[in-house]
Amino acid sequence: MKPVIARKAENQSLRLFTETSETVAGEVISAYSTSFGLATRLLGRRHRAHIRNIYAMVRVADEIVDGVASEAGLTHSQQQDALQRFTDETHRAMQLGYSTDMVLHAFARTAREAGISESLTEPFFASMRADLRHEQEGPAVFSAEEHASYVYGSAEVVGLMCVRVFVRDESLTEHEEAEIERGARSLGAAFQNINFLRDLADDTARLGRSYLGVNGQLTESDRDRWVAEVRAQLAAADDVIPLLPRDARAAVRSALMLFAELTNRVAKTPTAQLYSARIRVPDPVKLSLAIRAVTTTALEGKR
Repeated sequence: MKPVIARKAENQSLRLFTETSETVAGEVISAYSTSFGLATRLLGRRHRAHIRNIYAMVRVADEIVDGVASEAGLTHSQQQDALQRFTDETHRAMQLGYSTDMVLHAFARTAREAGISESLTEPFFASMRADLRHEQEGPAVFSAEEHASYVYGSAEVVGLMCVRVFVRDESLTEHEEAEIERGARSLGAAFQNINFLRDLADDTARLGRSYLGVNGQLTESDRDRWVAEVRAQLAAADDVIPLLPRDARAAVRSALMLFAELTNRVAKTPTAQLYSARIRVPDPVKLSLAIRAVTTTALEGKR
C-alpha cells in the first residue's frame, strides 16, 4: 500500500490539473461571449465553474464545424474526423473523469458531479455532425423536422445540462423537475432561434445554411413569425425561473432579459439588413439588464 503522503501528493496534482483546466474553460467563455460571461458572474460560486465548463466544451465543438477547422486547412473528411475524435474523447473523459484535453477534463468533472450522461451529449454531437453533413451536400435548407431536431441537440440539451448543475443538490418533486426541464428547453430553443435570425448573414453567405427553412431570403412576415415563436419560448422559460435555486435565478434571468432585448431589436430590423449586419446589444444595456435581473431576483426572494 502506498504511503499516505504519496496519495496526498497525487490528489494535489490532480487538484492542480483540474483547477487549471477550469481556468482554461473560463478563458473560453471570456473570449467568445461577453453576454454569457457576464451571466455566469451572477451565478452562485458552486455553479459558476460548472457552467463555464459546459460552455467551453460546446464552444470547441461548435468551432470545429463552423469554420476553424476549415480555415486551418482541413478537408471536409478531416473535419468530420476531428469532430468524431472530439466526441469520442468527450465520452471517454466522462467515463474516466480525466482527459489530457483540459477543456474536456473540466467538462468531465462537471458531467460526473451533475449527472450529465451521453443521453444529453450524443444529441448535441448529432447536431454538430448535421452541420458537416449539410456542408458536404452544398447549401442546405433545414426542413421543419430537421430544424426541431437540430435545435434540440444544439441548444435544448445544453439547457438541460445546465439544469443538471443547478439542481444537483436539490430535492424536487417529479412535477417540479419536469417544469424546470421544460423551461430549460424553451430557453435553449429561444437562444438558438434568435441567434439564427441575428446570424443570417454569416450562416447563409459563409456557411451555406438556412436553419429557418427558407429557400432564399426571409420576408418580413417570416421574421415576424420567428420573433413570435422566440417570445413565446422566452415567456415559457420565464415562468419557470422561480423554481430554480436562488443562486441560479439572477444569471438565468439576466440571460433571458438580454435575449428578449435582442429579439426586440431584431423585430425592428428590416430583413435585408439582417443579411448584412449582426444585431448586437450595447454593453451598457447588457449591464443595465444584469442589474435589473439581480434586483428582480432579490425582491422575489423576499416574498
